[in-house]
Amino acid sequence: MPNLVSSPIYRMIQEVERSAKGSQPRLDDKALAYELEAVQDWRELAGLASAWRDIGWGNVITYSRKVFIPLTHLCRDVCHYCTFAKAPRVIGQAFLTVDQALDIARAGAAVGCREALFTLGDRPEARYAAARDALQQLGHATTADYVAEVAQRVRAETGLLPHFNMGVLSAAEYQMLRPHAPSFGLMLETASERLSERGGPHYGSPDKHPAARLETLRLAGEAHIPITSGILIGIGETRRERLESLFALRDLHDRYGHVQEVIIQNFRAKPGTKMVNAPEPSMDELCWTTAVARLVLGSAMSIQVPPNLFDGDLTDLIRAGINDWGGVSPVTPDHVNPEAPWPHLDRLSEDTDRGGKTLTERITVYPAYIEERDRWIDPGLHADVLRHSDCSGLATSDIWKAGSTTIGDIACLAVTPTASQVDRVGSQTIDIVEKCVAGERLEEAELVHLFNARGHDFTHVTHTADRLRRQTKGDTITYVVNRNINYTNVCQYHCNFCAFSRGPIQEDLREKPYIVDLNEIRRRVKEAWDRGATEVCLQGGIHPDYTGRTYLDICEAAKTECPDMHIHAFSPLEVLHGATTLGTSISAFLSDLKSAGLSTLPGTAAEILDDEVRRQICPDKLNTQEWLTVVRSAHELGLRTTCTIMFGHVESYKHWARHILRLAELQRDTGGLTEFVPLPFVHEEAPLFKKKGARQGPTLREAILMHAVGRLAFHGLIDNIQTSWVKMGEHGAQLCLQAGANDLGGTLMNESISRAAGAAHGQEMPPAAMEALAARLGRNAMQRTPLYRDVSPERQQASHAAPALVPVRFTKAGRLVRGHGHQVLSEAEQ
Repeated sequence: MPNLVSSPIYRMIQEVERSAKGSQPRLDDKALAYELEAVQDWRELAGLASAWRDIGWGNVITYSRKVFIPLTHLCRDVCHYCTFAKAPRVIGQAFLTVDQALDIARAGAAVGCREALFTLGDRPEARYAAARDALQQLGHATTADYVAEVAQRVRAETGLLPHFNMGVLSAAEYQMLRPHAPSFGLMLETASERLSERGGPHYGSPDKHPAARLETLRLAGEAHIPITSGILIGIGETRRERLESLFALRDLHDRYGHVQEVIIQNFRAKPGTKMVNAPEPSMDELCWTTAVARLVLGSAMSIQVPPNLFDGDLTDLIRAGINDWGGVSPVTPDHVNPEAPWPHLDRLSEDTDRGGKTLTERITVYPAYIEERDRWIDPGLHADVLRHSDCSGLATSDIWKAGSTTIGDIACLAVTPTASQVDRVGSQTIDIVEKCVAGERLEEAELVHLFNARGHDFTHVTHTADRLRRQTKGDTITYVVNRNINYTNVCQYHCNFCAFSRGPIQEDLREKPYIVDLNEIRRRVKEAWDRGATEVCLQGGIHPDYTGRTYLDICEAAKTECPDMHIHAFSPLEVLHGATTLGTSISAFLSDLKSAGLSTLPGTAAEILDDEVRRQICPDKLNTQEWLTVVRSAHELGLRTTCTIMFGHVESYKHWARHILRLAELQRDTGGLTEFVPLPFVHEEAPLFKKKGARQGPTLREAILMHAVGRLAFHGLIDNIQTSWVKMGEHGAQLCLQAGANDLGGTLMNESISRAAGAAHGQEMPPAAMEALAARLGRNAMQRTPLYRDVSPERQQASHAAPALVPVRFTKAGRLVRGHGHQVLSEAEQ
């Protein structure tokens, strides 16, 4: 046997890999792929298969936690290896009832399952009168109609996402069923017509004919349905026929882009079937097929091998190039292979770890289709899909929610990685992190890779970020004593994420429309100074009667009351609105604000600096370029700003990456950004979430990574990474302070924007609480000014001896005298 490593075939494959570096490599040359039939030892392909898998899927192996709902065991086909299909006289009851299906689904939901896999035979009503009669009694003419009813009930009453494995379907059936499941499944099994001839395993099974299966897969593509398919090996096919089957699936996917995963499944001989004595494929043969599938289908395709059907060391399958274990149920057996129990998830996790990967849960539909859900998933399913998925499109990983009192835990943050753990960090992760440490520019894909970090990669990213924090800022945790003054909640904009803003006549709301008049602003500024504050932060809604004169009046009132107070005020949206209403340039208006006492600007209203996302969450707000223009103009005038990101709603990691890259470029040009402040989306009262159009915020892993990646990506550019105790909670903030953050932000005194969105934290965290939080980490806390300078002893003493706050006063919102601060028209004038 020739050694593949030195053969022309291997060298040609290496050339394909080199030419495709940085994209998604695939062995497109069919003639070359057929040469792989001669390779006897799959291990000679393993290195390349694993490398290509890593390009597409990183350092994780996924699985789906599911329940199997065998709605019927009746089938019109007679596959010679199948024990799932049974005759009516054997099963008695033709179909599960809705209540029986719901019982299975509820049992799965109770133990954390997310998927309900509907497994059933092909069109039993076409063969059995018992099936037709049963369907009639259930009020349906076809199995497909009944599946739709049961799936709707399962989704509505248990929250599980249906996945349909129900054989050959028509275009009309796909359209009818599409609103009930985000993904479907149909195994091709084989493209060999020979196996449907007399004596073959598919003889007498019309729905297993390759032409019928390929046409059904084609119709799924026409219907924009993500579908799982695959091949069954060991049923009498040749290696060449396996390759032809893989090419058939590849050609369909190239045309429609809808094949979300390909399963390589090995035949198991079962008692009671015609093929009980047929030889099963060896595990080496299964690994060969898996490795070849990776090369033929490429790095971007998800390749799955069921772990319960593999008799060898599961790490061999990882070496062969898989990225997914498929569905694993803690509740129900594999009804197609009942003799092969599922591995316990703990064991599967351990085996995956031994293979150098991290076991990670996904949902029934793959991330790429969630990201493009408007095309691939029925709108009625969007809310459920988003509820189950994080911003990467994989399954949500914890119960922690931004702004809530629930406590999440990332235990590895408190533990220094061992040598063996470091050895299991992905090489791509190591390379990107080293670029960050060296202060080199990153690409979008590299940042996306860091945001996908899990397991050992997550530990490496967070610990390196914390090491950089220590080198850059030391171990002292800083905070500023400040007061938030949200001077109105009336806003003419309609941001879909905002629960703070009110219209001027929305009197039926829990929080009434209000303004804070100039006298009350002065009182609050003076009270803040007396309580030790060095900063007031002034922001509010865009009242339709506000002009640039309003903002100048607010700034002058605050500065006149306390000349030594740092005025941190006005988001880029407020600046743009003020300049527009006065008919002046942004630069001229900012110069006027500076003369009126403005010290720095908050870098809010940024949300995600990508117009693809902004069109969904704030379509009438300033766009990305307008935000960057305002901030750049401020920097050019010597006004420094913070910068923020609000994440965890509708966006994906690529949008996070673009946001960070735009901020990094701005900072290289101006150097005017003082700190990066990640703001996790608080979903509870957000309009977009209530309309079922957003996630429930980021996961704790994602929130921590945003701080860690911020530290890495901005190394040498922005020294201060701030964690929001209002959004993260005290425990979450502590975790971020162990993953690259160095600052706790402000004591606030009053906070209303996050609380309006449903956050349980807010109002005030006084200096003593800030210092106690730091002490629990074994670190010191120190007051700072807004520009990260030392605070005088007098200010520190005043902040620690602060009296209780006087209740705030509001003025009922109404029409204002335009251009005259907060002067409200009388009822007669209105």
